[in-house]
Amino acid sequence: MKNQNYLNDLKDIKELMSRSTQFVSLSGLSGILAGLYALIGAAVAKTMIDAERQEYITLESTTFRNLIILAFLVLVCSVGTAYFLTVKKAKKANEHIWNATSKRLIINFCIPLVTGGIFSILLLKNGYFGLIAPITLIFYGMSCLNASKYTLRDVRYLGITQIILGLIAVEYSGYGLYFWVIGFGICHIVYGSVMYYKYDR
Repeated sequence: MKNQNYLNDLKDIKELMSRSTQFVSLSGLSGILAGLYALIGAAVAKTMIDAERQEYITLESTTFRNLIILAFLVLVCSVGTAYFLTVKKAKKANEHIWNATSKRLIINFCIPLVTGGIFSILLLKNGYFGLIAPITLIFYGMSCLNASKYTLRDVRYLGITQIILGLIAVEYSGYGLYFWVIGFGICHIVYGSVMYYKYDR
């Protein structure tokens, strides 16, 4: 009986330590919605590109700027949804969303993400349009991989998948939009669904 109590105490201590070092309030539903936003954005982008090609205009026109604005809107919607659902999940579990672990998570996520964003802007400035999709996938994957130390392990596998897709996209640079659909759309929906069924239900 004493041994059983001892094991239970060890289990409680282990869970407490895990909660203090990992942010577990990430919402799987937010991943699914982010994927859907990406698919909608890709569909709109494809329509814009096809319309421009029919008019024999290059993508260096206002349409390219519209694509950048569209990508920014998708990003804002995804981040906003993730924040709202994560706060909701944290409150339900009586956890504080802003603590030392969540701050480390955000910092480790943002460093590669901001670096990749700056790199992408420099590529745009110098006309290397074909490398934008691979670079964004690779650096986003690095962000997920870097942040996975402070949250659910599934984020690590999402990051590895994005990096692999980005490397493949370098070889097929003319199909960047399709790789975005796979990486930011389908992968988010798949991993978000897995996380939802494992942790949110």
